Amino acid sequence: MNTQSVEEKLDFKRILPIFVIVLIDLLGLTIIIPLLPLYATAFGASPLLIGLLGAAYPLMQFLGAPLLGRLSDKYGRKPILVISQIGTFAGFLLLAAANSLWLLFLARLIDGISGANIATAQASISDSTTEKTRTQGLGLIGAAFGLGFIIGPVIAFVSLALSGNNYRVPALVAAGFSLLSILLTSTWFKETLTPEKRSQISEKVSLSLGALVTAVKHPAVGILLVLMFAQQLAFGGFEQILALFTLNRLGLNASGNAVVFVFVGVIVVAVQGGLIGRWSRQYGDRRLIYGGLAMLALGLTFMGLTPHQPVPWYDEAALTAELNETNDTGASASTEASNLSIALPNETDKGWFGLAWILVTMIPTGIGGGILQPAINSLITKRISANEVGGMLGISSAFFSGANALGPIIGGALFGALGSTAPFIFWGVIMAALFAAALRLLKPGKEETVEAVETAVSA
Repeated sequence: MNTQSVEEKLDFKRILPIFVIVLIDLLGLTIIIPLLPLYATAFGASPLLIGLLGAAYPLMQFLGAPLLGRLSDKYGRKPILVISQIGTFAGFLLLAAANSLWLLFLARLIDGISGANIATAQASISDSTTEKTRTQGLGLIGAAFGLGFIIGPVIAFVSLALSGNNYRVPALVAAGFSLLSILLTSTWFKETLTPEKRSQISEKVSLSLGALVTAVKHPAVGILLVLMFAQQLAFGGFEQILALFTLNRLGLNASGNAVVFVFVGVIVVAVQGGLIGRWSRQYGDRRLIYGGLAMLALGLTFMGLTPHQPVPWYDEAALTAELNETNDTGASASTEASNLSIALPNETDKGWFGLAWILVTMIPTGIGGGILQPAINSLITKRISANEVGGMLGISSAFFSGANALGPIIGGALFGALGSTAPFIFWGVIMAALFAAALRLLKPGKEETVEAVETAVSA
């Protein structure tokens, strides 16, 4: 009896080092996200190039995760975590020292392949839990993501404020967190996959294009995989292009964007950390998906209509100088704003309305984005057999990562060719079309029959 009760409880002491290491790793990433598009703008990058820069990290993460996962199965979790963290540390140092656009790309490519170690961290959780505690353990990875996307932008804001908006300083701070994660992994983390366990692991089947196509044709969950890809194409693209949009419409610098990212992060964490469980029990996952698509369509469309009104503290000359000072190639701080690839707003008609508008539109956008991924994955697991769950969630993750890589490229191309409004209207229209398609194609499944029976029995 005692043994059974122990097995049903998560061993937090064993999981805590993994959680802390993942959180610190993520802080490095989330410190960089709000300022990266502006950093690239300082080097004269076009919106399309900035979109490609945003895609570099998730693309390399997508390609690297299976490789690092197999290496960790063969050599153990700890050495792979340490080596990949050293790569992340090097990537942040290169980002801080970059004096050209190609070095920014190289830094993000290095960090992306190293950032694929999240799969190794998840494997460490799996090693350290039982079947009954695994979901709770893996849920802590999600909690680390949520905390990272709130704390990281706050650290970015503080480091920018203390350094006089020197964009290199947050990159150095991110490198500091990465170094701390290396030290913690080397000294605190205990190997979770013993040599005996490694010899028992069979070779995993590679994730192929054929497997993705077959999964989309699955009668029970094919539409859900399409929705997973499409919603993240919009939400992931929104996250990567947002800093460019607020620069163009509101004249927000990296510090201002860090605050905006905190606002979005709080909404997403509130939804995923507590509200979605209550909503799922009350309305069911299928209806949550309808609601998430509708809210994302509404939020993104109206965000694209944000008025061209710079914030009250906006100073065009100061912002231009700030961007040019980031570029050490000899550009003068007095260079005209017209030489930048992104048009800055003029100083007439400054006010609060533009900022208020975009913050209001971020509420449905953040709620919709926070709902969709967990609701879709939850419904997938309820509509397939137990022995398909792991593989299908892996495919869902592949679609999610692929969309994260493609979204900023599409957003950057539309931004450059048609203006800053175009990406958001495009994504909003796509979400509206998917909402209409989901109403027609996503019908009640066996899970709702089971829930109805359980409700009737409990009544």
